[in-house]
Amino acid sequence: MQLYNKMSAKEREEMLEQAGEDRLTLSFYQYAKIGNPELFRNHLFVAWDALDVLGRIYVAHEGINAQLSVPASNFGKFKDFLDGIYFLKNVRLNIAIEHDLKSFLKLKVKVRPKIVADGLNDDTFDVTNKGVHVDAENFNKLLEDPNTILVDMRNHYESEIGHFQGAITPDVDTFRDSLDLIEEDLKEHKEDKNLVMYCTGGIRCEKASAYYKHKGFKNVFQLEGGIIEYARQVEQKGIENKFMGKNFVFDHRRGERITDEVIAQCHQCGAPCDTHVNCANEACHLLFIQCEACAEIMEQCCSNECVEIIHLPYEEQKKRRSGLHNSNKIFKKGRSEKLKFKK
Repeated sequence: MQLYNKMSAKEREEMLEQAGEDRLTLSFYQYAKIGNPELFRNHLFVAWDALDVLGRIYVAHEGINAQLSVPASNFGKFKDFLDGIYFLKNVRLNIAIEHDLKSFLKLKVKVRPKIVADGLNDDTFDVTNKGVHVDAENFNKLLEDPNTILVDMRNHYESEIGHFQGAITPDVDTFRDSLDLIEEDLKEHKEDKNLVMYCTGGIRCEKASAYYKHKGFKNVFQLEGGIIEYARQVEQKGIENKFMGKNFVFDHRRGERITDEVIAQCHQCGAPCDTHVNCANEACHLLFIQCEACAEIMEQCCSNECVEIIHLPYEEQKKRRSGLHNSNKIFKKGRSEKLKFKK
């Protein structure tokens, strides 16, 4: 029984190109008590591997968080499988507006301590006492209320390329960094303002809304289904779109365009641009915004130093990055002294 991905990304990419089959990119999450996450993880992998599902899925005692790519022809079977699990029956699926054959190239199902790294001790507050969920129409009405404070619960590199009009966009690297910062900044308005939150698909707001209610905020709201579901409702129902730019997504697309507005700039030359790339130097791999002109000049690198490294023999490059781990602990997403036009 195969319980782990055995195919390289390149091999999978070639297979997807040859198959030429339409695929749906989607995400979902659910908080639920899972007694044996490892056993549940294996169950998911076996079932989804058979359906040619690809993606990144986190399972923990507290629930599941999934970003997936599903063959359109297998979507019915995939949905039936979810409905066969009691806590996933009729779970909301955030289906992307833009679909990409290669949004995911592997199936990775991982057991984690939490499905979102929030740094919170869940035993200290009632995680089920969440804020009021609102759809796109009621979300827009809340934004028109002068007593509303709108907060983006995402990280700086996400909100930089797209956010709602009038939103507070904390300059943070991680979700856990934003929680105490927002509480401190808004502590004078715990009773007299509407605290309205949003994120990509809703999962961060699920925990944050309960946390802020525990901290004394009286009127807490969250956008149901996040930006992904908001964009879908706006398109389906002809609702006014109050989002500007791109929605950052955590797959190979890196962004899903919601409006034509480009609100960010190339981190190297300052030209209007909202395309995220990873530095071509594998020992760096910095996530940053780069326009086509700079990509050509800089050979898809973030700095001249990295350009020099990618021209070294492969074995020398490999030797230099030996022992390095490409993570936020070393290379902050979108943060580097080499990026002249990073806001």
